[in-house]
Parts: sequence; C-alpha cells; structure tokens
Amino acid sequence: MLTKVYAAALQGINATIITIEVNCSRGIKFFLVGLPDSAVKESHERIISALQVNGYKFPTRQIVINMAPADIRKEGSSYDLPLAIGILASAGEVQEEKLSKHLIIGELSLDGSLQPIKGALPIAISARAQGFEGLILPQQNAREAAVVNNLNVYGVENIKEVIEYFNNERELTPTIVNTREEFYQHQSDYPYDFAEVRGQENVKRALEVAAAGGHNVIMIGAPGSGKSMMAKRLPGILPPLTLAESLETTKIHSVAGKLGKDDSLIATRPFRSPHHTISQVAMVGGGSNPQPGEISLAHNGILYADELPEFGKATLEVLRQPLEDRKITIARAKYTIEYPCSFMFIASMNPCPCGYYNHPTKACVCHTGQVQRYLNRVSGPLLDRIDIQIEIVPVPFEKLSESRQGESSSAIRERVIKARKIQEQRFSQHPGVYCNAQMESKLIHLYAQPDAQGLALLRNAMSRLNLSARAYDRILKVARTIADIEGSERIQSHHLAEAISYRNLDRESWGK
Repeated sequence: MLTKVYAAALQGINATIITIEVNCSRGIKFFLVGLPDSAVKESHERIISALQVNGYKFPTRQIVINMAPADIRKEGSSYDLPLAIGILASAGEVQEEKLSKHLIIGELSLDGSLQPIKGALPIAISARAQGFEGLILPQQNAREAAVVNNLNVYGVENIKEVIEYFNNERELTPTIVNTREEFYQHQSDYPYDFAEVRGQENVKRALEVAAAGGHNVIMIGAPGSGKSMMAKRLPGILPPLTLAESLETTKIHSVAGKLGKDDSLIATRPFRSPHHTISQVAMVGGGSNPQPGEISLAHNGILYADELPEFGKATLEVLRQPLEDRKITIARAKYTIEYPCSFMFIASMNPCPCGYYNHPTKACVCHTGQVQRYLNRVSGPLLDRIDIQIEIVPVPFEKLSESRQGESSSAIRERVIKARKIQEQRFSQHPGVYCNAQMESKLIHLYAQPDAQGLALLRNAMSRLNLSARAYDRILKVARTIADIEGSERIQSHHLAEAISYRNLDRESWGK
C-alpha cells in the first residue's frame, strides 16, 4: 500500500517540505531512494530497534521509500520519525486519516525516545505556510516551534505517543507560547552595565556614537585598559530587537543548533566573540553540511574580534565583503546558500607587540618597524571599513578608586534610541536602510553634506592624514550620527571635527 508522510529539509535558514512516499509489497528487501546521506540510510537500524522496544514489529515485506523532491540532498537523522510512521502506515498499522494534515520530524533513539533536532523554527514557519494543521516534533523543540501562531505544535517524547495519536488512542496537547509576552519580558536581560566602567569617557562617547549609527569600531590600547570590558557592555546600549529581527535571528541560531533546551525567541541582540584561531569556514559559514558561520550568528547584533592582529590574515579578509553587503553567499559545487549577516563589527588590539606603545607610564620596547609590521597584519581595506578607530589609555588610579558610578547603560540607550528614530524616519523611503552606517554615496550626498566651513575642515584632514575615498564617506556618516544625537538637522563643523578624531589610527599617522 502506498502512503505519504511529510517532513522538512533545511536549506540555508529556510525549510523545504519533503514528501516521503512509502510502498509495502510482497518481498523482503528494503530500498531508500531520493538522495539520502549516510545518516538517513542508517535510520533503518534505529527504526527497527525503536519499534521492537515499544512492542511493534517492523514489517517483513519489501519496502520502497522515496524522498521527494529527489534532487535535494537529505541530511541528518531528523527523518527517523516520519520514516517510521510512513512504514507503519504503509503496512496498515497506523491509520492514514490525519497523516496529510501533519508535518513530522524527529530523531529516534534505540528505545524509541526522541532526540532534539536543528531548525525547528524555520520548519514550523514552512509548515504553516504550506497549510499543515499540526507539527509533531521532539518535546525539547516544542517551545521553539510554538512561537509560530496558527499552527498546532505537538511536542512528544516517544514514538509510541505518535503512533497512538494517529490511531486515535491518545490525545496530544499542543504547546502554547505567548510570543509577544515572552519577547518583551526578556528584552532587557543584559548582565553588564556601563555604570560599572570607571573613566574612559571618550571611549564611552565613541561607543554611543557607534551604537546610534550602527558603525563598526576598533579600539586600540594597552593590556588591561578596558577594551573587552566595554565591548561586552555595548549590546546593552543598542536599540532593542524588533519582533521581526528576533524571529530572523532565532531562525539562524535554530538552524545552527545554538538554541538551548526549551528556548523560544532570542529577545536580546547576540554578542559573538570567536577565538582568534577560528577558520575561514567557521567565520563565514559553509562546510560539507552547510551551517551558518559566526558572522551570521551575530546577525542583528555584534561580532567582537579580540586581539585582531592575531586572527589569520585570510580569515580577516573574508570579512570585507560581508561588512559591505550585510549578507554572505556560500557557493560550492553541490549547493549555493545565502545567509544574512547584518552586524556591528567591534575589534580590539594592542598598539604594538609588547602592548605599551603610547602608554603614559610604561616604556615601549618595540622599534618603529615592529609597530608598523604589527599594524600591517590588519589590511588597509579592512581598516577603511571600520568607521570609528579609537585609542584607549589606561585609567589612572584616581578614577579607578572613585565610588561614584558612571552613567548607566539605560540612560545612554535612551539617547541611542532617539537618534535611531530620527534615522528611521529619514530612511523610511529607502528600503533596506535603517541606520547611517548603511548609507551609500547617493544617500550621503542627500543627507550628510557639510557646509562650507565643514568642507574646508574635511579637505584639510583628508590632505594631512592622506585618507582614502572610503574614509571620506565614513567620516561623513559618523558626523551625521553625531548630529542626530544632538538633534541637529545639519552637519556642523564640530560634528565633523569629532568624526575626524575617530580616524586617529589611520596607517599614515600611527607607529611613526
């Protein structure tokens, strides 16, 4: 008897519906076709054991299974449950009445219990889009999938529950999640606060400007000057995620298997800090079984690169295009996948190999050539893509010992949100642009043109610092953000002066 069961395959951060066709007839052979990988083929043994332990018998007939569409590679063990249900239905041991209304997904253990899967959220979104009434999946993924409304999500712990449900011997209770309530309840769950940072007012100001305009930042300073400390506090002053951004971010983490047990939505902006030994593939994504990389896991959040010159040069260079395009296309012989990667890039580094170049109290033991070679590990084109380059000096003892706390993250965040609202109104007629950092040349000409006095100041800075054309655009973007923080409609000369001061690490003026 021919039976159809429905599952899903992940492609990038989206899911495609897979139709599993099972036909039982006279014979003893087992055929599984439709481009399955080794993990899918191994499901045969897992299914036999799971059924036997739970009191069911694997049919002693010829079984032919086709997984359509046959041109999509079926990978992973999440097809175990739908394959088992399809085999039993084709053998007449499971009723077919409700099969066409449900999408089924899950990995089987040998005792019939279900193991969590990757990509539950995009699978649930696809199931609703294709008109399925219900989604049956492991209990551990139920809250993640239940974020999708107008779809009954049934979390199950054992294959026996699924068989009894389709045979009308058991009722399953759908998992219900109040998406908006959960989302807004955890929007301010940040463990770090700028109130804990003593001194460094100029760096706090630079990070406020960066957050207000979505600008990339590099901090350079001696060991122990507070670079990592302030980077970790940056998410707390960014505008809160919107529900649409949260869903998109959660989809990426779901596909990568990074969501914790019983998690639903990611409500705070992600902060990713990969180690400097990371490979190119781990950074941008891909692999034999395609996975999102660190730049995509940082989507709508922050990618922090500590000790930037210690990263492999090739690894850093692959960041250049994603920083501009805010998406990454992974093209291989067998697949082409696009992942979103709209993130703020925050980097930190020592000023020289010994770490004490320009230190106020400790002498640097590096000669000029060493300092220059150390900086050369970070290419000029990558530095050009970083809008704000700020030097950090260690905090003196008088500041460290102060009992008075600094300005809180919540106070800074209010100013950032106010500036972002101005930008949101400004770019309302420009799809895909939501902050000043995303402006291209046409928009810079429209919204970030300085007056005559500012233009003269900028011309002098360009000539003295020997800045590139890209750096010119970066200065205007940052100046536009500074003006937005002040609520100024036009860019004034003091806005430009502050923006120029954030280019103090440009190659020609550093290490000489």
